[in-house]
Amino acid sequence: MSPDPVRLGGPRFLSAEPAALYRELRRDFGAVAPVLLDADIPAWLVLGYRELHQVTGDAVLFSRDSGLWNQWERVPDDWPLLPMIGRGHSSVLHTVGERHRTRVAVIGGALDAVDPFELRAHVERLADELIDAVCADGTTDLVARYADLLPVRVLAALYGFADEQGPGLVAALNDMVDGREDAHAGQLHVAACMARLVADRAARPGDDVVSRMLASGRTAPGPALAHEEIAKDLIVMLTAGQQPTAGWIGNSLRLMLTDARFAASLFGGRRSVAQAMNEVLWEDTPTQAVAGRWASRDARLGGRAVRAGDLLLLGVQAANHDPQVRTHGTALTGGNSAHFSFGHGEHRCPFPAQEIAEVVARTAIEVVLDRLPDLDLAVPAGSLTRRPSPWLGGLTTLPVRFTPTAPRG
Repeated sequence: MSPDPVRLGGPRFLSAEPAALYRELRRDFGAVAPVLLDADIPAWLVLGYRELHQVTGDAVLFSRDSGLWNQWERVPDDWPLLPMIGRGHSSVLHTVGERHRTRVAVIGGALDAVDPFELRAHVERLADELIDAVCADGTTDLVARYADLLPVRVLAALYGFADEQGPGLVAALNDMVDGREDAHAGQLHVAACMARLVADRAARPGDDVVSRMLASGRTAPGPALAHEEIAKDLIVMLTAGQQPTAGWIGNSLRLMLTDARFAASLFGGRRSVAQAMNEVLWEDTPTQAVAGRWASRDARLGGRAVRAGDLLLLGVQAANHDPQVRTHGTALTGGNSAHFSFGHGEHRCPFPAQEIAEVVARTAIEVVLDRLPDLDLAVPAGSLTRRPSPWLGGLTTLPVRFTPTAPRG
């Protein structure tokens, strides 16, 4: 007899180490596991590497169109996962076909125009400001006071937001993505901020991502992109650029501070930073699971009978750990980038967005190592906790100690 479906976000998800949890689920259910969302809404969690490759590579059978879902009549209006799964969403995430490709091209063009050298200098300046605020103390929390704040400050500047809006956006994005009681309030705050920014840039264009998307959207193939469509795509970009990048920074620093394979070369050059970042994308990726895909017809997947309209959640971290394709965890992954941390297929993260995330994360880590001498973890490694989200795998805190230094101003 098969075990009962596991509640996504329940105690089993929130108390276990992700790698151990996914081993248990694979043992109990195989490559595709039945799960329950809030309000006992059923879904499938794809755990297998090959199965996830199949789902993300077939945009017709496993569609991004959430309108196909066979559970909408059971979903309450205040369902906390609506901001992540979406009813009637018209963002690039839930658009299919030629319209999707047009919107991806508009996003990619706007991001591709970001100069990488200017971006790095910008990240260094903002990172130095954050380090200046804590470097004389000798202790700090590198998640709450650094990793969680830096990516959104960078993205806000690229978009054209005022710098003081950054903290509010971070809090709202966290609420939205965690999918708890404040999810809707977080979504409304982000949407209101973005709508005001798009309206302002439409009236007064500048040299920023929003202005470039508005200009491209007017001349894109097919109907011109409405301001509402561009605002929704910008929210997707902001969400995808903030939380995963913050988690990438925090998880990479944790690895370098706790894993003997990296500790010896922590201050020995830049190669170890790149290795740690790639290792995290395999072993401890900040994006644990993604919602989702919807079956356009009945199908078989991983030995399971998937019905038309069923929701499939993409188990990114589980697939990265699939023993069918991975060596044992003690072997470094090196330059292997065949992980799912940036997605796969038609709906994968646009390449210019990946490049920006890598510049932000790597520069953030390098500034910490340059600025904080004798950096060490201030608590036992086993006491570090992860944020209570089935979607994201970042740390809640990363307390460190170091030799106090003077701010650079």
